[in-house]
Amino acid sequence: MFLATSNKLKRLVCVSLIQQVRIEELQRGIADVAALLDDLPSGFRLLVDLGHLESMENGSATEIGRVMELFDQKGVELIVRVIPDPTKDIGLNILSLFHYRSRPRTVTCETMSEAVEQLSF
Repeated sequence: MFLATSNKLKRLVCVSLIQQVRIEELQRGIADVAALLDDLPSGFRLLVDLGHLESMENGSATEIGRVMELFDQKGVELIVRVIPDPTKDIGLNILSLFHYRSRPRTVTCETMSEAVEQLSF
């Protein structure tokens, strides 16, 4: 499952990848993300939670790149990733080099508590 939510007051977008993620879910998620970003100003923060990710369908990197480009075009300022299990890092650092032209500050945390500290709530 690909789940995207936002908090306009906190200028925060949250994306969770949960259990088995399929390409079709990512493709539908792009429209969800676009709608969420319409309500946010440039300079928003992004929280990406991979804590419940079990697997991703082969070929998902293309769609992940498209989502990254959308965040980049809309002006993401800070990206905080929660990756408790390093073996589930799906190559986000490499994908970021190609899809985040603005080079937003990016932090990877093991726990959601660490992520909250980085987001400065």
